[in-house]
Amino acid sequence: MTIDSKFPNKGTATATVNSSNGYKLPAKQETQAKRKMFCRGVGAVFLGVALMTAGCGNLPKEAADAQSQQKAAGTRGGPASIEVAIARNGKLQEEPEYTGTTVPLQEVSLRAQVEGRVLALNVDVGDTVRKGQAIARIDDALLRTALNADVAELAALRAEVARAQNQVSNAKAQVEQARLELGQSQSDSQRQQRLFREGAIAAQTAEQTRTTARTAAQALRAATEQVQTEQQAVAAAQERVSAQQAVVAQAQEQLSYAQLTSPISGIVTQKITEEGNLVQPNGEVLKIGDFSRVHINVEVSELALANLRVGQSAGVRLDAFPDQTFRGQVTRISPAADPTARLVPIEVTIPNSNGRIGSGLLARVSFEDDASRAVVVPETAIVRDQGSGVRGQGAGEQGSRGAGEQGSRGAGKQGNRGEILNSKSIQNQTGTLFVVNGGEGGSKATVTARAVTLGERANGNVEILSGLKPGERFVAQSGRPLKNGETVGISIISETAQGEQQ
Repeated sequence: MTIDSKFPNKGTATATVNSSNGYKLPAKQETQAKRKMFCRGVGAVFLGVALMTAGCGNLPKEAADAQSQQKAAGTRGGPASIEVAIARNGKLQEEPEYTGTTVPLQEVSLRAQVEGRVLALNVDVGDTVRKGQAIARIDDALLRTALNADVAELAALRAEVARAQNQVSNAKAQVEQARLELGQSQSDSQRQQRLFREGAIAAQTAEQTRTTARTAAQALRAATEQVQTEQQAVAAAQERVSAQQAVVAQAQEQLSYAQLTSPISGIVTQKITEEGNLVQPNGEVLKIGDFSRVHINVEVSELALANLRVGQSAGVRLDAFPDQTFRGQVTRISPAADPTARLVPIEVTIPNSNGRIGSGLLARVSFEDDASRAVVVPETAIVRDQGSGVRGQGAGEQGSRGAGEQGSRGAGKQGNRGEILNSKSIQNQTGTLFVVNGGEGGSKATVTARAVTLGERANGNVEILSGLKPGERFVAQSGRPLKNGETVGISIISETAQGEQQ
């Protein structure tokens, strides 16, 4: 049959429909045939456009389409499509972060101890200084004048001590002279007394020599007392010298305060005054911080205190260096908590050998648990045993042979002769996962069922306490229930040994 069509501008159409035997249809039937053929042509055009649009829109989903095709192939009887992951140690939940502010290991305020005008200020903010380095100098003219006066007074007192000591020497000489005179007088008196008893001399003469001896004895006592007096004068003069020496030392110390030196090695963080300004005693000149290490003070809940100890490792992130994580340690745990907020101050110290970290930076601190991390896998990889063993492996809440929330032989979260781990409390329970063998270098991949001991569960993951080692490959998801020793096909979105996807 041949169809000839033409479409006049007025919307009418005429057609001639001839059969193979030359039979011509009536005019009414010819019109109906033309309309039917026209509608079929228009429908075919729209169907083609729709198919082209759907194909263009699904181009970015090639991986998902491939995976669906593989699952469909597995359903039709081919190898089951699986998604492979690498077992690694990890944590179920990220440690909470506490915010704090960086402060230097030590910060001192350099202050003037004497009054005076600042003659020189040798450093500025940001400069590095050494311990004992000269930082500033204060006018010391008045201090030097006072020191000179004190030194002169000390010299006068020392001269006075010398005079007193000379007097002591003279007094001792007089004592010796008085002692000699006394001895002579006593000898004369004894001789005269003997002559008087013999009648050779008169009594008056004997009495005179006795009086002379007594006078010499008194002179000796007086000379001895004078020595003691002079010695006391020397001691007093020496005490005045010692006091004046202290005054001179104080004046020298005051003079040394005119030279300001750095008490620590560090960096100048703030300059309070300038050259030419008058400073008073205890007036602040500048601040110096030791940034060899940096402290961060944070406050944690009393509930977290049991998991913290001095020396524990901590990770520190600074907004100023977003691409770095600094390692630190807990150096102080305050024994007193805030009685209102129940927060405990914790001090964390991080090294800062290059001096890049300054003070006042926002820091985010997380405390690391020193306990060894367990292997963590997705819950979708675990199958809890039912009956005679494990036969199913599913994803999410889907059964092993069904879609949505209903499987082919069960409803809800149960697959074929097995179910995905779903309980909130699974500590020390057992389950099964499939370990992947082969599948590299073009070899066939097979799976082996392995019993594992489960730990805690959180965020869609579960801890493996035993039965799986880090680095082993396991089935994270499967398109259908698996059997021990079964040959499988590895999905293109599986994880490789380098931690990437295929």
